[in-house]
Amino acid sequence: MCQPTRSGQGPRTGGRAIIDGITIRQLAGRVWISPGDPDPANVQAGVAVVADERGSVVVDAGHSPAHARAIQAAMRAAGLPPARWLVYTHHHWDHVWGACAWPDVEIVGHVAGRELLRQEAARPWSHRYLREQVRANPRLGPSFRARALAMEGWDGFAILPPGRTFADELTLPSGVRLRHVGGGHAPDSTVVYVPDAGVALLGDCFYPPPAHLRGSDDGLDLAMVRDLLDDDYEWYVQSHDEPVTLAQARRLVSA
Repeated sequence: MCQPTRSGQGPRTGGRAIIDGITIRQLAGRVWISPGDPDPANVQAGVAVVADERGSVVVDAGHSPAHARAIQAAMRAAGLPPARWLVYTHHHWDHVWGACAWPDVEIVGHVAGRELLRQEAARPWSHRYLREQVRANPRLGPSFRARALAMEGWDGFAILPPGRTFADELTLPSGVRLRHVGGGHAPDSTVVYVPDAGVALLGDCFYPPPAHLRGSDDGLDLAMVRDLLDDDYEWYVQSHDEPVTLAQARRLVSA
């Protein structure tokens, strides 16, 4: 198990480091989390790091290159090994737009997300393009305004599809297990399990579809959550809220 050291810069006490307003903290065992922005207008998903001396597994890339670089600085401040694998829980922008700022990583994701991200990569992203798309479809407004705020500039920006894909399940050399669950939020939704730490990283798998595609009857898929709960996992981490324990999750889905 990798423990934090006092290398790097920035304030840190115990299992926590803070750099440029980005916090990374130890959740359980070798799993560290950087929570998303609590302001829903910013659409900033959380990022998780599974520390491993062979190279850390980073789960989701950050919502922009600047976000990714801040996560990397926080990892260095906490003494965590550099990233070797970058796993996408799904293809939505707030989980993948930081990927081009992660050096020397193998990007891993579900096969359904690869073509979707290839299509996204071909679009002429810019602030002008974002404005044009919102004028054409006002329902895109919240998402596309958040993208504009996230991006300081577009030089060097690229959307990167996964280089390594899987269909059902995949276990990385670090022991991290990936399981495709799909669902209404995204067809490539993947749950990331860290068995030795008792942590399940859910991404957005049980959320309703994105706002511009959401119908009046769409809501949280609590049946999916019930199926995912497992006595072997004590912590359940979603991308846009604080982690919950197994007991808390069971109370939430039974309410």
